[in-house]
Amino acid sequence: MTDAASWPAPWVRAALDLAVLASLTDGALHGYAIGQNLAAHGFGLLRGGSLYPVLSRLEEAGDVKAGWVEGQGGPGRREYELTGRGRDRLRRELASWRDLGETLATMGEGAITHG
Repeated sequence: MTDAASWPAPWVRAALDLAVLASLTDGALHGYAIGQNLAAHGFGLLRGGSLYPVLSRLEEAGDVKAGWVEGQGGPGRREYELTGRGRDRLRRELASWRDLGETLATMGEGAITHG
């Protein structure tokens, strides 16, 4: 895991909502764990000022639900869980990203083959 993202910052920002949804496919996570998951997948270490507005926006849209979980020997924390609506959005938007990538690859083939 690295502090730096594997991609340019504008790409990370553009994909962040989708990446957060994808990080929740295996179950509920608290904000710090989501950030660690994103960093482990090449998104770099996100500041709370980047991650928590995304989580709030996704919660308002009904794509995630949040609830407080009692801490074990410490303070409670807010955990986020993917909803059915969020799972549908993830499927749709992943397909769109794949289409975009394929389109860009096709468009770029001329530049690659023609130098």
